[in-house]
Amino acid sequence: VQLQASGGGLVQPGGSLRLSCVASGVTLDRYTVAWFRHMPGQPREAVSSISSESRGSEAIRYYADSVKGRFTISRDNAKNTVYLQMNSLKPEDTTVYYCRAQPIGTTTQYWGQGTLVTVSS
Repeated sequence: VQLQASGGGLVQPGGSLRLSCVASGVTLDRYTVAWFRHMPGQPREAVSSISSESRGSEAIRYYADSVKGRFTISRDNAKNTVYLQMNSLKPEDTTVYYCRAQPIGTTTQYWGQGTLVTVSS
C-alpha cells in the first residue's frame, strides 16, 4: 500500500491550494482517509477526514475548527484519490500536510509522505 500526497506549494494569504492523496495497492473508497498537519512544537493535528462510502452510506466528513468553512475534503473513487481543497489560506496554515488511510473496522494505518504548504506574502 502506498499513498502519494501532492499539491503543496507557496501561496499568498487568501489564496487556494488543492492537495491530493493518491493510493496504489488498495481501493481507497473502502478506507477512511484523513489529512493531518504537524506544526513545530505542537501535537499532530487532524485537519479533516472522510469516511468510506463502500457500504452505501453517505460519507461522513470531519473538519477541525481551525479550518471549518475554508477547507473541503472530497473523493474521486475513479481516480482512487482524496482531495483537500484549501481556500482562504492563512500564514498559520503553513506546515507539512500528510494523508492517512485506515481500512474500515481496523486499526491499521497507512501514511503518505508529507507535502509542504507555505502561505506567505
